[in-house]
Formats: sequence, C-alpha cells, structure tokens
Amino acid sequence: MKRLIINADDFGLTAGVNRAVLELARAEVLTSATLMAAASATSEAASAALNQAGLEIGCHVVLVDGSPILPAEKIPSLIDPTSPRNSPRFRCSLPAFVADLLRGRIREADIEAEAVAQIRRLRQLDIVVTHVDTHKHTHVFPRVLRPLLRAAVLCNVASIRNPFEPDWSVSAAAPAGLARRLQVRALNTQRNYFLAATEHIGIFTPDGATGVLRTGSLDSAALRRILQAMPDGLWELVCHPGYFDSDLKSAGTRLLQSREIERDTLLEVIPECPAQSITLTNFGQLKAANFAAVI
Repeated sequence: MKRLIINADDFGLTAGVNRAVLELARAEVLTSATLMAAASATSEAASAALNQAGLEIGCHVVLVDGSPILPAEKIPSLIDPTSPRNSPRFRCSLPAFVADLLRGRIREADIEAEAVAQIRRLRQLDIVVTHVDTHKHTHVFPRVLRPLLRAAVLCNVASIRNPFEPDWSVSAAAPAGLARRLQVRALNTQRNYFLAATEHIGIFTPDGATGVLRTGSLDSAALRRILQAMPDGLWELVCHPGYFDSDLKSAGTRLLQSREIERDTLLEVIPECPAQSITLTNFGQLKAANFAAVI
C-alpha cells in the first residue's frame, strides 16, 4: 500500500502562508501542517485551524532563524549573542547553528526545554499537537534529535517527521543543484541513528520524506515524477505553500515566489494520487495503524 502524508511547514509564518494552507486543506490536497509557536501569524493560524476539518496540526519546532518562547536566561546556549537583550533571537544562520552544535556549544537541555515550551504554547491555543518536526530539519543531528524526542515523550506527542529522503525520491526529484544534492546525501548519513533512536523511545515515524531535495523548486513535473516512483510504504511530502506578499518579503525566509508555485502544484497534481493508487493519510492515522499492528 502506498500512503502519503502531505504536510505544509511554516504555518503561522505570515497571513499569506496561513491562507494558502487553509485553501489547500479545504481542497483536500493537504492533510497536515506544522505550526510555528512564536511567529507573527501563529494565533491567527491556530484559530483558523480549529475550524478546519481534516487538517491535523503538529509543532514546527524552531531553534534557528526565529524567536524563543522561553526567556533567554533559561536557554542561553540557543540565543544569538549578537541579538538585542530586549529582543533575543536564535542564530539566524543554519551553518552557524550546526557549527556551534557540533562543537558542543549548544546544550541539549536548552533544546529540550524550548521544544517543550513551543509544544505547550500551541496547546495553550487549544491545538491538539499530533506530531513534531523542526525548522530547517535540524533534528537530523543526534544532538537535536535526542532532546526533541524527550520533549515529545514529555508532552505525549506520538509522531515525528523522518526527515531523510530515500534514494528513489532523490532520483525522481532530480535535477537539482549539486550543492543541494550533496547536502541531502550528507545528512542522510544520520538516518540509521534516527531510526534506532525513534524505535527505542517508541515514537512513530514515516518511512521517509520526499520533496526535501526540491525545497524551493518543487513544481508539477517534479511532483509527478515523485508520485510515479513512489513504492509501497508510508511517506511524507514536505511542502512550503504560501502567497508571495510584503509580509513574506519581510519574514526573512529564502522561500518566496516558490511558495506560490508549490501551492499551484499541489492543487494540480495531488488530485491525481488515486490514479497512482496512493492513499492520503496523516500522522493521527499513523499512530492508530501502529497501535493496531501492536495489538
């Protein structure tokens, strides 16, 4: 059986991103979204999601390029030391975050505390958090994965994104820039650790993610190739739909016009899934299916 979760990242980033996510949910081409806990349009997104049937919400845990929920003094290793004291922010650069992470300058306890705070903030907005992932896929690294898994268990969140793109998807999604291909392949070296850690702690996860290689360049042709190549299993399509407007321009994201292309691509291609014998699903059904298998 081929099952596909279609998850929109960055829910809450701007009103335009929220509008695109809700339109796709109403069109039944989106099954879930991960919501940022401290973005400019978080409250609006949470309120709208409560009234949108069929849209599951996870927590898009932000540890880079954003603002914390907790006071800076409680998570000092996560804070960019150059940010203003009255407006602390995380490191704005993923390479800077990774460099400090690998040097041991970022404490796992700080990551766990902030992840718990972000999940709880969404629950304060009446969101039932079904799964977690991370902004810019930082949980591919064990030093982020371990505290994130502990946070998920502490908050009773049952599922997590498997951020590793399998070879069949990388091949189908090509062409992509050499640098992007090398990044994806380098990150995939952490896959075995991820699978062992999630199995050990009892967190549910799909078989892999697709669309990662083509982040910022996912179009109809690439998505059709991915769907045609998809083998049996449970997969997650990672997408970033939105509207390119002034709010998005000032949000500090590199994904701008591509969000509108992805929105149109989903509307055009996802209705073809039944013809490919692909069943759309979500993280809640993943949990139920795994419990049923155990019983």
